[in-house]
Amino acid sequence: MFKKSRKDLQLDAFSNTSNHLNSTVAKEYLDPKSWHNQFREQIVMRIDESVFSVLFHDATGAPNSSIRVLMGMMIAKEAFGWSDSELFSNCKFNLVLRCALGLFNISDPVPAESTYYLFRKRVYEYQKQTGRDLTEEVFRHITSEQIKNFQVNGRAIRMDSKLISSNIAFYSRYEIVHHTLLAFLNTLNLDVLPALTSEDRQRLKEIREEKSSLTVYRSTKEEIYTKLQVVGMEIYRLLGLFSDNQTESFLLLKRVFNEQFKVTQEQKVELRPKEEITSSSVQSPHDPDSAYRNKGDQKVKGYNVNITETCSDDGLNLITNAQVDKANVADSTFVQSAIQATQELTNTRPEKVYADGAYQSPLNADFCEGIDMVYSGIQGSNPRFDLNLTSEGLIVIDKQTNQQYLAKKVKSQNKTNEERYSVKINDEYFYFAQTAIRSAIIRAQILNRPKEERRKRNNVEATIFQLSIPLVNRKSKYRGLFKQEMWVSCRCLWINLVRIMNFRAKNPGFLLNFLFFLNLNRLLYALGLEVSFWKYVLHPKYSFE
Repeated sequence: MFKKSRKDLQLDAFSNTSNHLNSTVAKEYLDPKSWHNQFREQIVMRIDESVFSVLFHDATGAPNSSIRVLMGMMIAKEAFGWSDSELFSNCKFNLVLRCALGLFNISDPVPAESTYYLFRKRVYEYQKQTGRDLTEEVFRHITSEQIKNFQVNGRAIRMDSKLISSNIAFYSRYEIVHHTLLAFLNTLNLDVLPALTSEDRQRLKEIREEKSSLTVYRSTKEEIYTKLQVVGMEIYRLLGLFSDNQTESFLLLKRVFNEQFKVTQEQKVELRPKEEITSSSVQSPHDPDSAYRNKGDQKVKGYNVNITETCSDDGLNLITNAQVDKANVADSTFVQSAIQATQELTNTRPEKVYADGAYQSPLNADFCEGIDMVYSGIQGSNPRFDLNLTSEGLIVIDKQTNQQYLAKKVKSQNKTNEERYSVKINDEYFYFAQTAIRSAIIRAQILNRPKEERRKRNNVEATIFQLSIPLVNRKSKYRGLFKQEMWVSCRCLWINLVRIMNFRAKNPGFLLNFLFFLNLNRLLYALGLEVSFWKYVLHPKYSFE
């Protein structure tokens, strides 16, 4: 049964923690500028628990533990990079963390470990069934309130991305197929399956006992190819025998088979050429959501994380959007949703977007009409030609000779209606599609911008660095897309909190006004008068509404 937590935190005269501390320590413990008090006020107390009511039955069952405390535990875990055991230990014995979670009394119970895990499991299963990410909704709700209260300016934003590896080993092609088959076989009791002959059971038993890493190490390419053919035939037979099976392990085996093998008209199983294996194919049966990407000298089997934040010269800047997708997803696909999310949180359509050249695309150009897209660079090597589309036509400047040429229109390719141009230089024809023309225009725009403007995007790299601090060798400790999203949301909430604390430290007048009306609001709440103190801040510079 769903039950909301009380907002008016109860203090016990005998077990109140601050009553058991000496005056010096108690002063630090109660200091409103301390991280734990701001963590509670800015994150824990802002959590909208009603979002999670869908996880519980309306009328039956015991009341749930405090959602605020459970979510606060999850955020604190990612903030400090703790393991689960470290988290539980700190929740029990770390007085500062308990205060951050709103557990002021020594006698206040901490949710049991089983309750914590059950809560995370319910959030995950709900996301899997409905596609609705409740932790991301918590991030948006908290951030929207912070943006409103601190008057964060959303007219300018910047964004950047980072590739992170999943917590999986790098498997060869044979290891991927073998481990996926093994995961399915481990769900079966081969001895009681009448459809299998004794020879079938013997072959599958050998597959179960085989160590694929040793097989790959000891075998030649030809031997591995032969083994893949044999295993492919076994999988094809199993898919036919268990066609009614709809378990996750069976569906994953079916996916891997279709990615790695093909069946001819003669019902023969053939190994697909490497060229037909896409980067979205299964990289490990332990994390089928991850994908492969080779970016420069970085080879990643995992995910692409995109961060968007506000970008004002003065005032507070906060992360407004965090997206996670497969590693092979291009950065340009994040632009539209990032701008929409920022607009929803700030109630302002961004006027400027700072990003690198990987974010530009024709589709984004149409969507971002009216927005000044400031690119710090553009992908690809420096071209030989400068292109300038004028009323006379396309002017082509050969940078090797400084000669100018007027290009001629030619037929479009691939049955498209896009205009193409060509120019003949020393008996050699050069062709220019709309992509090349667009890139040339953007390069010219970049060169014409002041260096200070082009460098504004760079600060978001510091945000990416802060996000990635818990990673070891760019590798996450989680598997699965949803767990990565949950981790990113929690980390972004912590980064925003640190920025708020730094902003308050630089603006003491704001902090005094905030604390005065915070205490006034608590008093009114205790008297049964619910009044939003945000409407009555004294200093006009920090008036919120």
